[in-house]
Amino acid sequence: MLAAFVREHWRAYASAAAMLSCIAALTVWIPRQVGHVVDALVAGGLEGPALIEQLALLVAAGLVIYLLRVGWRLMLFKAAYQLGARLRTRLFARLALQGPAYFQQQRTGDLMALATNDIDAVEQAAGEAMLAGFDGTQTLVLVLAMMTLAIDWRLGLAALVPFPLMALAFWWISKHLHQAAQDSLSRFGDLNQQVQESLAGVRTLRALGLVGRSERRFAELAGNAAEAAFRSQRWEAAYEPAVGMTLGAATAIALAVGGWLVAQREISIGQLTAFTMYLGQLIWPMFAAGWVLALLERGRAAWARLAPVLDAPLTLADEGRAALAGSAAHAELRAEGLTFTFPGARRPALEGLDLTLRPGRTLGIVGATGAGKSTFVRLLLRQAEPDAGRLLLGGVPLPELPLAALRAHIAWVPQEPFLFSASVAENIALARPSATPADVEAAARLAAVHDDIARLPKGYATEVGERGVTLSGGQRQRVAIARALLSDAPLLVLDDALSAVDTGTETAILEHLRELRAARPDRSVIVIAHRLSAVMDADEVIVLKQGHVIERGTHAELLHLGGWYAVQWRYQQIEASLEAE
Repeated sequence: MLAAFVREHWRAYASAAAMLSCIAALTVWIPRQVGHVVDALVAGGLEGPALIEQLALLVAAGLVIYLLRVGWRLMLFKAAYQLGARLRTRLFARLALQGPAYFQQQRTGDLMALATNDIDAVEQAAGEAMLAGFDGTQTLVLVLAMMTLAIDWRLGLAALVPFPLMALAFWWISKHLHQAAQDSLSRFGDLNQQVQESLAGVRTLRALGLVGRSERRFAELAGNAAEAAFRSQRWEAAYEPAVGMTLGAATAIALAVGGWLVAQREISIGQLTAFTMYLGQLIWPMFAAGWVLALLERGRAAWARLAPVLDAPLTLADEGRAALAGSAAHAELRAEGLTFTFPGARRPALEGLDLTLRPGRTLGIVGATGAGKSTFVRLLLRQAEPDAGRLLLGGVPLPELPLAALRAHIAWVPQEPFLFSASVAENIALARPSATPADVEAAARLAAVHDDIARLPKGYATEVGERGVTLSGGQRQRVAIARALLSDAPLLVLDDALSAVDTGTETAILEHLRELRAARPDRSVIVIAHRLSAVMDADEVIVLKQGHVIERGTHAELLHLGGWYAVQWRYQQIEASLEAE
């Protein structure tokens, strides 16, 4: 991907490279020019205006180098930041397409670390490392050429004697740095995971008195991350002593050999001065080599973590190209022999389920916990694929429909509604961003939450906090219901969405749903509930037990049947009367 990105932004990289070439040329010109000035001064042939002119040239060269360095950084970093933005966008898009099964195998903290630390490392490798490597290599070649060809080849070869040892040291350091960088990125992911879990479950931690324990765990992980980062930095820092020792040895050799050549009158003092300046200029290429290797090793380690996520196959294929015939609002939903077993489970969560939901009808699904009610919703939303049987919408099997089209057809209110860190109005309007304040308020009234919102400090403009933390469980559920009701989706699915509201509020919401059905007779509704009062008006109710349909019919028919439904209904009615007292 990096090579493709460089080809796409070749103009920016070529411009930066051209500027660096000019910098390198000026950089190697300056010591040579200083050597000529020194020799002229020693000979007494340079003074007055001529000296000022030569000094002005050197100052001008320094100023041009400064401007060019600013220019190449602007060109390069702009391109590198675009790579970072593209990688983050690609990562988010890939994760958004993955199904729940993928996230059951991944940790949120690690995924967050990929989007921050790891992509930063790849971005630096694509930006600073590439151009610093080009600049350092170019400068090294030009400086060595000037040292050996323009001054004295014997002096140049003598000064290069310690450099093979530095190359060996660089190889050894890079090997350990790669491992340290991988460990550092992994430890940062562990720390991210702990922060995410602690903040998400802060209420539970407080209620159970586990805040101190969580703090100790965080301190331990923070210490591990800091220690891993320190080890990585320590190996990066090892490049500097290797460079310093090499250049120190090279300088000592150059002064010894150069002093002897001056004594033999084979080179001038000006040439030796220029040579020592060139040795000083080798500091940057050597440091650049260490810096580039460090950035590349961090980038390699980051890409090794990032690439599997970007290339991970989708847990749910989105290859459907079919379209619903006629009006999507009049599409019939049908399940034929639907069977699904969770990985590792001994028995199916659903087995041989058959049902038909015609447009404008309401289907109730009830049963004990673990009966398979929410499993059916997962299959309907294509969060999982059935082992056998199929679901059809408008006569089209769900896998043949694009995921976006399928999910646009369904307004779903889950058991645990998710609210974003935005205002109440923005959370409700999420399903229809073009909705007016009047539309939002109308949906809130249908969900029996308008009065609660009106009592909030800023009404509909009140920020609900992360995951809706400032609202009660019942308020969050009703805001989610309002969001679904505002949607234009032809199929409304309430997955135990009334469990956190009292019976009075439930009655009001169900009455509003009846009014909505009268206003939109083509809208189908699936109500999954534990409280049977939520499904008493359904056109059909199916009772699930261990994934099988054990009863089916209207509310009255099931009461007359005298089975599980009738027993549960009587029990809940007694319970409601006791609560009323």
